[in-house]
Amino acid sequence: MTATTESPAVPEAPAAPARPRAGDAVDLDDLDGLRTVPARHPWRWGAGIAALVVVAQFAHGLATNPGWDWATFRLYFTADTILQAIGRTLELTAYGTLLGFLLGAGVAAMRLSRSTILRSIAWAYVWVFRSIPLIVQLVFWFNLSYLYKRFGFGIPFGPTFGEFETVGVLSALGAAVLGLGMHQGAFAAEIIRGGIIAVDAGQREAAAALGIPRLRQAWRIVLPQAMRGILPAAANELISLLKGTSVVYVMAIGELFYQTQVIYGRTGRVVPLLMVATVWYVVLTTVLSIGQYYVERFFARGAQRTPPPTPLQRLRTFVEGLRARSQPAARTSGGQP
Repeated sequence: MTATTESPAVPEAPAAPARPRAGDAVDLDDLDGLRTVPARHPWRWGAGIAALVVVAQFAHGLATNPGWDWATFRLYFTADTILQAIGRTLELTAYGTLLGFLLGAGVAAMRLSRSTILRSIAWAYVWVFRSIPLIVQLVFWFNLSYLYKRFGFGIPFGPTFGEFETVGVLSALGAAVLGLGMHQGAFAAEIIRGGIIAVDAGQREAAAALGIPRLRQAWRIVLPQAMRGILPAAANELISLLKGTSVVYVMAIGELFYQTQVIYGRTGRVVPLLMVATVWYVVLTTVLSIGQYYVERFFARGAQRTPPPTPLQRLRTFVEGLRARSQPAARTSGGQP
């Protein structure tokens, strides 16, 4: 008879919890023991720190490099000649924008017309004026009196009833406005046409079925919806035209860039005078961008029931939140002995 020895019982390892499968309900109590590990993004932090270092180096150079000559910059930044040049720049921008978008609206209507002749003429206008550089157009309009000494009114290919000399009517400023407006009109026509054709055709069909006149359809139904697509590109063209007015320096018109050229040609301080023009262009562009934001917000009312808060509203909410958090702390500290 043989004796047998039993090995000691080995405790069984606890069974690993079953991993939930996709679609299974997860009990929140099962997640209490899990350790939360925050996601780490070392490359993102590294890129951000490198960008901050580059920005800090650039700011340090602006502050310490004597070549920027900030004393001359402060001297001419609000000089009377510079402020008058800014007024002329804004004048050219306003006239060019008004003429360009009025002309662009007419050309866009011609391109959307059912007449083949009108569509062909409008397409040719857009093709020509988008193809020729702005500076070439300005020089051409400035020398228009070389081609046409006089203009007259009368019967086509027949006698004229009244004439006037081109030089006496089309001055340098008039030629600049005409060139800017004709150039802007080609781009404005495509912007307006694109916004109109982006509106669903069913909107016009429904309005026509209700017997709404075509003019009222365009003014009350099509245009408000098209403006949401027109405004961003139109504001972009307006800002581009503001900067494009610097090209009229070839016509010796005293706008901002031409006036800074005159001053640094006399003083030899090129860099600080260029910074004067640069900062003023940035300021003017910023003002136009703020106006664009509020105009777009106005026309977005039909698409958004609750428009996003404006920067001023966000700042007010932030200040009120800080004030609300500070008041309980003040009451708590005041109630302690």
